[in-house]
Amino acid sequence: MTNSLYSTLADEADTLSHTNAQWLESTEPKDTAIEAIDSHAHVFVRGLPLAAHRRHAPDYDASLDAYADHLRANGVTHAVLVQPSFLGTDNSFFLDVLQRYPGRFRGIAVIDPSIGDNELKRLARHGVVGMRLNLIGLTVPDLREPQWRDLFRRVNALGWHIEIHRDAVDLPMIIAPLLEQGCTVVIDHFGRPDPAYGADDPGFRYLLTTAKTGRVWVKLSAAYRSVRGESGTALGQALAAALLDSFGAARLVWGSDWPHTQHQSLIDYDGARDALDRWIPDAALRTIVLRDSARTLFRFA
Repeated sequence: MTNSLYSTLADEADTLSHTNAQWLESTEPKDTAIEAIDSHAHVFVRGLPLAAHRRHAPDYDASLDAYADHLRANGVTHAVLVQPSFLGTDNSFFLDVLQRYPGRFRGIAVIDPSIGDNELKRLARHGVVGMRLNLIGLTVPDLREPQWRDLFRRVNALGWHIEIHRDAVDLPMIIAPLLEQGCTVVIDHFGRPDPAYGADDPGFRYLLTTAKTGRVWVKLSAAYRSVRGESGTALGQALAAALLDSFGAARLVWGSDWPHTQHQSLIDYDGARDALDRWIPDAALRTIVLRDSARTLFRFA
């Protein structure tokens, strides 16, 4: 870790409001009881080292303090931080948050197949429970190649899942080899069906068939990434209904996708949380998605 990154981490820790710092650090049962889990969010600040190959890089901060404000305002007690694609495989920033507040957060890392066993174990020790393959804009790799097989073998041994971010059309060529290798798979953002087809997208229909394996989970999040120029809440209703019918609530989780990178003009945290109420009107089912299934998948105590 560079000296500049150490400084950035220290500065971020110092910017927490007193209220948020107390809440994040609290070990009181009333504060630590799991009521709701945001399964997909990012924290970052300007000045962090950027990946050499990236699709975008935000010109604003998504600070832990701002995120904690949103969590507390919406009654969300726990969260899963996902490494942003533009930071590449340097997971230091979100890992620092996990280390400081282990009772509140879990993490999903971006890693290279060449990662060493000691580094994998270090990530796991500090609360990382999965790895993400963000393949948007990239060539889909052959996940049956030896380097990937070796990585998935080691990841499986840790009990991690493999999180996939890719357009629905390519899901068959990604999910199938992962299931062959005994992986647990988590699909981001409803599977990202094509805006032209919505719930009738062939890739999304394929995703529904994987429910029978018992090893695929889906994040109800960021429906705006499957439409053009609007929040996607209406599309999310159709997608969620189909997913509930195939997977049941126990293998669905909800994520805010805060800070909604490249779509922050279309939705905010409150809107993302309110969307879930429309997607799953049944309060009992919604509790399973918002709390119980995420608690199991992300291994909250």
